[in-house]
Amino acid sequence: MRLSGLLSEETIIISLSDKDKQSVIEELLELAMKTGKITNRETALKAVMDREQLMSTGLEKGVAVPHAKSSAASELTMSLGISKEGIDFESADGKPSHLFFFILAPEAAAGPNVQVLAQIARLTSDPEFCQALKSASSPMEVLEIIRDAE
Repeated sequence: MRLSGLLSEETIIISLSDKDKQSVIEELLELAMKTGKITNRETALKAVMDREQLMSTGLEKGVAVPHAKSSAASELTMSLGISKEGIDFESADGKPSHLFFFILAPEAAAGPNVQVLAQIARLTSDPEFCQALKSASSPMEVLEIIRDAE
């Protein structure tokens, strides 16, 4: 599964305005809702926040992947937010996160959800890819960077 097929210019923000975990998740959820694949904002938000309570989805090297399964998702949906300054997302390495891949999947989805997480892990393991995303000046440029890396 290709990330570029799940993202569009309207589901990418290159300068997140929020500065705390909950607000970032809400901003990314609003972007994801533009796909029309999320039927209930509150149910979706609760699923993602409940998942964060189990364990932070702030990974290492500036990457965070807030995600959940929810009855509010009619199909796998995704958004991407970038913060040049970095935001404390309680990451595994204690450093600020810069790249936020938001994923919401239907409760029954197992395969596609895992494939997307694996694809994010593979792409973000390349420091040059991460730096290119952080330096992007438009959502279209972000999509081009992702397509080239896929």
